[in-house]
Amino acid sequence: MRARNNALMENARKLRKAMTKEERHLWYDFLRLYPVRFRRQEILGNYIADFFCSSARIVIELDGSQHYGAEGEMRDKKRTADLNAMGYEVIRFSNLDVMRNFDGVCSEIDSIIRKKIKTRR
Repeated sequence: MRARNNALMENARKLRKAMTKEERHLWYDFLRLYPVRFRRQEILGNYIADFFCSSARIVIELDGSQHYGAEGEMRDKKRTADLNAMGYEVIRFSNLDVMRNFDGVCSEIDSIIRKKIKTRR
């Protein structure tokens, strides 16, 4: 069992209730009913992951415009490195990817999950 940062619990609850349009689309139209269980706004160490699949050890992050400046990119690199160090693979999609290429995003997630679970058996 992994340690949980209880200080982030309230923020995670708020984020679940106030998901972005892109997060809602990916959750309600794909991940919620995906055959491998995903959780949304999951606390992992000092971070809240947009979506998390524990059986495949995958974190899915949806990035809005705030992620593309120099400061946002530095924060994301550190976050990804920290999550990788915890044993999680981080997959990032832009909000634009979700809105313009939803089927492609879903197909890529499915492919990655299938490979991860196949190699873990």
